[in-house]
Amino acid sequence: MLRIGITGGIGCGKSTALGFLQRSGFAAVDADQLSRDAVAAGSQGLNEVIAAFGNSILLSDGSLDRAGLARRVFSNSEELRILEGILHPRICRAWQNQLDQWSLDGRGSGCVIIPLLFEKGYQDCFDLVIAIGCSEATQALRLVARQWDEVELSGRLSSQWSISKKMELAHRAVWTEGAMETHFNQWRRLMAWMDWTR
Repeated sequence: MLRIGITGGIGCGKSTALGFLQRSGFAAVDADQLSRDAVAAGSQGLNEVIAAFGNSILLSDGSLDRAGLARRVFSNSEELRILEGILHPRICRAWQNQLDQWSLDGRGSGCVIIPLLFEKGYQDCFDLVIAIGCSEATQALRLVARQWDEVELSGRLSSQWSISKKMELAHRAVWTEGAMETHFNQWRRLMAWMDWTR
């Protein structure tokens, strides 16, 4: 099975790519969703996060206040390191298990979207790495639209490599400026080039 890693900066169109691939019938999963699963209510992951950060990181229904925790850790590098130590091994096991299952199911390819693919050294786990990028100006506009505060935005950007570096290291790149159909057409060309099987 062809193992495909997809990465890119925040606000560059990874979620849009995921939706397109899934609608097109391809096996694809997002590490961000696996991250949410890792801290689901009642999970060992959530229990460890509570032990590390206290009950103040919970919402009134007992679920994790993801936005509040993000604001906290992205302004404190040591707390970010602690959180990543809890979550990243779980997330990595989850997408590796998913790839293995797709292979057992006879899938011709499997795609995993991992924002920190290069930063965490996961590139050797994949046969093909595709980076998604856009201009810094477009990225800034998209992130402002998400209404992130300056501290969280600065922290997230500083935790990731530059878009240009990721695109330089990847085997192929998708550029998400312009119309949505232009974005999708790049994926269609990649599919034809690789002759991906679903």
